[in-house]
Amino acid sequence: MIKSILIANRGEIAIRIARTAHRMGIHTYGIRTKKEPNAVYLQKVDEIVDFPDTDGTTPEFLDIANLVKLAVDNKIESLHPGYGYLSENADFARACRDAGVIFVGPSPEIIHKMGDKIVAKEIAKRSNVPMVGGALGGVPNADEAVREAEAIGYPVIIKAATGGGGRGMRICRSTDEVRPNYELCTKEALTAFGDPTVFIEKYVENPKHIEFQIVADKYGNVVHLGERECSIQRKHQKLIEEAPSPALDDDLRARMADAAVRLAKEAQYESLGTVEFLLDHERNFYFMEMNTRIQVEHPVTEMITGLNLVELQLLIASGERLPITQDDVHLNGWAIECRINAEDVQAGFTPSIGMIKNLRLPSNNNIRIDSGVRVGTEITPFFDSMIAKLIVHGTDRADAIRIALHSLEHFVVMGVKTTIPFDKAVLHNEIYRKGDFNTSFIETCMDSLVWHEEHEELIAALFAVSNYNHDNDFSGDAGEQAEPNVDPWVLQKRIRHL
Repeated sequence: MIKSILIANRGEIAIRIARTAHRMGIHTYGIRTKKEPNAVYLQKVDEIVDFPDTDGTTPEFLDIANLVKLAVDNKIESLHPGYGYLSENADFARACRDAGVIFVGPSPEIIHKMGDKIVAKEIAKRSNVPMVGGALGGVPNADEAVREAEAIGYPVIIKAATGGGGRGMRICRSTDEVRPNYELCTKEALTAFGDPTVFIEKYVENPKHIEFQIVADKYGNVVHLGERECSIQRKHQKLIEEAPSPALDDDLRARMADAAVRLAKEAQYESLGTVEFLLDHERNFYFMEMNTRIQVEHPVTEMITGLNLVELQLLIASGERLPITQDDVHLNGWAIECRINAEDVQAGFTPSIGMIKNLRLPSNNNIRIDSGVRVGTEITPFFDSMIAKLIVHGTDRADAIRIALHSLEHFVVMGVKTTIPFDKAVLHNEIYRKGDFNTSFIETCMDSLVWHEEHEELIAALFAVSNYNHDNDFSGDAGEQAEPNVDPWVLQKRIRHL
């Protein structure tokens, strides 16, 4: 069993990994950076190592050489990349292996072939996994892009062969759009991923985005843990996820799960992985890609299966066999995850920078909060805007929605704007509640991106008056202002009971 681990990440996922490692008796190391020297996650590890002084051209959690050196210099046996950053970087996994450090994830060879969408499509074809029409190989130039697009039939989508997150991706609905979009995609792919290769495939209009969680050991055992519904997204970025999906019945679930397992076996996959599918209006599903890391939304799977996915990762990385078989996996109830981002929704989801001045988190047996902030935490432009995840579990979907809304009512963040009003607007939306939505939901089904609370204007007015009065009320030394004694959250609760 692994004895020590360097967590090469930050925020809530670093805390998530540390908690499971502690429970398994693994000594944990966290990385302190100059950008957030007092980060909450540093309090959750056994030891702290300082990231070395560098010229600053490479962000800390993208610096392969120095991250591996930290593990080697401190005689740390393994390294967990979390999600994002270098978690799907084959060179990073290879550098760890070459240095004698266990990389908690797939081998560099697997990361490379599943991270290259062209190679992954070839594996899917060998596995008889359904795919949308299109060429399997990369497109060498704009002229060839036009020929392929016309052969496939519009609309088509040009995609970067490596990377993700919506970068290096353009939809073309006519021949006139192919050539300029090809040039844009190749340049963006080169800048973002260091590889200009793109491919073209048929574009599925407004599909649902369904992903299956699989877990595989080094001995050929592969188990799926059900699906996640990830269609609530903006610019290909997921915002609210749930498990299971309201779109799947038992038959469709079984067919998609079987395809995910076949793909993993054909790839000789090991560790956690997520097979992502598009589901069209006629309930046809198509392979999209495979993510070779733990996902942001993994807690909804944990909630409905009772399994600890980080623990499974660590067991596999230690060379253990899977402790479960497919017959051991049971999906119980319904789970929903709301990402709480420090963003101004009404300003186009722009990052909201500042200090968290007040923080209240809901709590009961059906709620889980994964967070990496506290009162006094500075939200900076250096890192991702997600500050917390609210995960709830209900007996069924309606119950989970009810619990999520109740939890959001008691989730208070002051000092920065957050996506909580957006989460409420989605959960109140009748189309979402019916489960009849797809990836175009935000653009086509939402009259407002924020939920307007009852008595909101009255609450704001009373709070403004209270602040004005206290701004002119001094106590103690000259110039020292008294703190306002009116809490808007408490005020809102009182008004509702009038």
